[in-house]
Amino acid sequence: MHGETQVTVGVLGFHDSRETKAISNAISELGHTAVWLHEDVIGVDVSPDGVTLEPDVDVVVNRLLLSKSRMPLEDLSIASCYAAVRPVCNDPRNVLFAVHKQATAARLAAEGIPIPRAYLSTSEDKLNETRPEFGHPAVYKTAVGTNGGGTWLIDDDRRLSNVVNDKRTLLQSYVKLEKRHRDLRVYVVGDEIVGAMYRYAPEGDWRTNVALGGDVEDATEDLTPAAADAALGATRVLGLDYAGIDLIEGPDGWVVLEVNPTAGFRGLYRATGRSPAVFIAKLAIERGGGTVDEELVERLQYVLDGRPPEDAPSKVKDEATPVIGYTEHVVVTGASDSKTVIAHVDTGSKTTSIAPEVAVEIGAEPPALVAGEDVAPRVAIVVELGGLRQSVTATLDDDIEADAPLRIGRDVLRHYYVDVHRQLPDAAPV
Repeated sequence: MHGETQVTVGVLGFHDSRETKAISNAISELGHTAVWLHEDVIGVDVSPDGVTLEPDVDVVVNRLLLSKSRMPLEDLSIASCYAAVRPVCNDPRNVLFAVHKQATAARLAAEGIPIPRAYLSTSEDKLNETRPEFGHPAVYKTAVGTNGGGTWLIDDDRRLSNVVNDKRTLLQSYVKLEKRHRDLRVYVVGDEIVGAMYRYAPEGDWRTNVALGGDVEDATEDLTPAAADAALGATRVLGLDYAGIDLIEGPDGWVVLEVNPTAGFRGLYRATGRSPAVFIAKLAIERGGGTVDEELVERLQYVLDGRPPEDAPSKVKDEATPVIGYTEHVVVTGASDSKTVIAHVDTGSKTTSIAPEVAVEIGAEPPALVAGEDVAPRVAIVVELGGLRQSVTATLDDDIEADAPLRIGRDVLRHYYVDVHRQLPDAAPV
């Protein structure tokens, strides 16, 4: 063992993410015990004698992906049970602020951290009355979301809904860039910046999320003092132990767009060659009273070990990769409405396609930065299939048959197993 005091670190996560596994593996490499706290193993026994945790841990790394959960409040309550008796990084009370974009903006603005203007209203009338103040285009997004899902660029005066996909919405000022659309992701652990990257929007889109196909470039050495101060300040103000901070450079300097308390870091690793996993592991170990070998930390920062640890759930692969058939019922969401349609799965197509009339019906907007004339018209939609919601830029296709107005391409299928023998009884043959 590399540390003098043995620490058991629980990694709390109900999703099969490479980041969760990488943090767990880094804890083990540092000579301490990692326990994956997943739904098959957790027990919390409360009695007059106190609180007993099953399995027992000294400290917890909170990797709950609340924006992707179907029971976010219940998941947060599990983290809160641990926080009642053990140190938790990140504390669930602070995560509650960070996962809600308007709550995050409110706290940052109150502390003088630069942000773009954003407006949320529980009244649809008030939201639309305020819409003209944001000009054209304006950003329209759900207050809770991830990977670019539930985010649109609105360039007309259509009526907006204050709730989309059971989530409240907000308006945000669009920061126009002279160059190719990009933002800056800064990853902070403790009070240090692990690395930074520019994220560039894919062709025909304006969103820079790596999950949507955006390019990345190392920006660590290019980080200005103003951007670094904003990222560190946002993390400190929200009380987070680690976070991915998204910034964009406008006419008046860098502003904070969002703060992600469970940000992925595969893109950062690809851009910089450094992984936050070992730094998060180190922070948790030290929070639990342990010590680490600093030379080993230095070496492990260049490793992103996403292999399943020994205590990974036995069904983690099946849970993480839903099985779908060649035809499925899919909920597709645009900027103003949702619709359940029959979709054909097309493993031979790189991109997802949608019938134009359905795109109009749900208020799907074309991305603002459409590339050259040879690019087919595309729209931003959210697809709910097999228990997963994800954002995708779909091609408008007049040739799609009316009974199945959506074709799911490989841009979505990478998250699923396709059962070629399974097909809906009410769907026409593929």
